[in-house]
Amino acid sequence: MAMPMPHSDRWTATDLDQMPDDGLRYEVLNGQLVVNVAPKPMHQWLIKRLTQVLDAAVPVDRVVLDGVGTLIGDDEPIPDLMVVTGAIDWQGRGIPAGQVELAVEVVSKSTTLQDRLVKPVLYAQAGIPTYWRFEINSFKGRLVDEQLPVLFAYSLGTEGEYELTHRASAGSPVTLRAPFEVTFDPGGLLPRKPTLPRVTCSLSFRSVRDPEPG
Repeated sequence: MAMPMPHSDRWTATDLDQMPDDGLRYEVLNGQLVVNVAPKPMHQWLIKRLTQVLDAAVPVDRVVLDGVGTLIGDDEPIPDLMVVTGAIDWQGRGIPAGQVELAVEVVSKSTTLQDRLVKPVLYAQAGIPTYWRFEINSFKGRLVDEQLPVLFAYSLGTEGEYELTHRASAGSPVTLRAPFEVTFDPGGLLPRKPTLPRVTCSLSFRSVRDPEPG
């Protein structure tokens, strides 16, 4: 099947309506079409667990959504997870950025540049007040004592850019107060390592004597 073409010299959110339902993720960032492969199980497990954590603490006037596009002008990035306020068009194609209070990205090897550099700029320019980024793979600048995953939490500063407010790794519970108060250990968001049953064995030895001479 041939790749659909945009209606102008730039891709827009409306162009995504013609993309095939083939399991890939299609986004529009700065007028460019970005295609990513389906995420790996660990990525999805963290999103599932984080959704459960936030659902348990979210106020009644907000909603936690995952895998839904954020409408920023003609662009449509898709955060891994977001917290939304206000009335939602449940049949719409995405959520207007003005309703998004938190955008979350879990960095995969194929989305490193987008999640660390491109998307935060788009989210900040759109006025999304809070941005969280989770690193689940080893990364440059990782501290010696940091266990994965590592959470970087940002809030929008007075200059319209994100400012780091928290950096927390597995084993270090963190309390975040924006967009609402919630406490969790980043390590609790990853799958538990299976515990192997302890196997014990006992060995018995029998002495064997040389036969006596006849």
